[in-house]
Amino acid sequence: MKKNLIIASLIAAGLTLWLLSGLLTEGPEPLADTSDMLVDEAPSRSMRVRVAEYHAQQRTLTHILRGKTASKRVAEVSAETTGRVVARPVERGDHVAAGDLLCELALDEREVAVAEARAALAHADIEYRGARELHDDDLVSEIGIADLAAKLAAAKANLERQELNLKRRMITAPFDGVVETLHLDVGDLAAMGSPCATLLGMDPMLITANVSEREIGYIELGQAVTARTSTNAKLDGKVTFVGRQSDAVTRTYPVEITVANPDLLLRAGLTTVVSVASETVLAHRVSPALFTLNDAGVMGLRAVDDSDRVVFHPINVVEDSPAGAWVTGLPSIVRLITVGHEFVSQGERVDIEAATPATASRQ
Repeated sequence: MKKNLIIASLIAAGLTLWLLSGLLTEGPEPLADTSDMLVDEAPSRSMRVRVAEYHAQQRTLTHILRGKTASKRVAEVSAETTGRVVARPVERGDHVAAGDLLCELALDEREVAVAEARAALAHADIEYRGARELHDDDLVSEIGIADLAAKLAAAKANLERQELNLKRRMITAPFDGVVETLHLDVGDLAAMGSPCATLLGMDPMLITANVSEREIGYIELGQAVTARTSTNAKLDGKVTFVGRQSDAVTRTYPVEITVANPDLLLRAGLTTVVSVASETVLAHRVSPALFTLNDAGVMGLRAVDDSDRVVFHPINVVEDSPAGAWVTGLPSIVRLITVGHEFVSQGERVDIEAATPATASRQ
């Protein structure tokens, strides 16, 4: 037992001396920090990008409106008297001129009433003329003359009324147009106000559109516009009405454009795209793929200056086309970064791989 204790004590003493020897001796000097030196000595590398030169062009801004064609005049031609329909010489789709017969009502007693009115007028006229002769001989008073004059005027008015009633049995077209709907047929009894036919005025025609409050300022009365229908018909027209009160729900303003339709081929209700030309500006046509945002969230394009440093140009898109977007906000001649624009930042110097002309921007 004593022997084991002595051996353990000697081992503990040896370990203690070995640990103390490490504290008392100086360790190797630390290695020098060469990280800064490596950074300083490493050659700087710039981002390699590809650029293209873009030239500004004069561009007339075009505002696109979407609407539909409509008849300039629509009339539901109705009976102004009563009677049975005895003739209806038109069919749906017929072209009629102003004054053409649409529906004819029976004569009934209308001719008889006109004959009676004419006889009454002749009798009143004879009485009045005879009274005037007697008045010259002081045989008829002024009151008698006045009564007969009133009777003569009433007879004239009654004749005009009966002749007008006779004329009203002929329901005619008020303007040139196309018969769209027929409401009466031969044998029907027409009451006063019963519609005979619906007539559409097809020349000229209208294009109706609703314009947003952002674009209404570009629309003016008399402005020439071009349009294309869903049937691919090209139209030239003129703005003839611009609303002053916006719709309470859509906040849009009604606009009407008048177009000629001499051949009557244009139909009402066709979807139409209208192009309205406004101001002329200097703009560039670029691919929307080049658009980017800066740190403030502003949309623009990245370019390089004369010292090959990156610059950011905020832009405004003024028109879209199948070949690209027309934008303003760029210098007249600018070198835009076409490859690598998403990997560089403002003020950074870049290596230009190739400076190629942007042929698309010159078309």
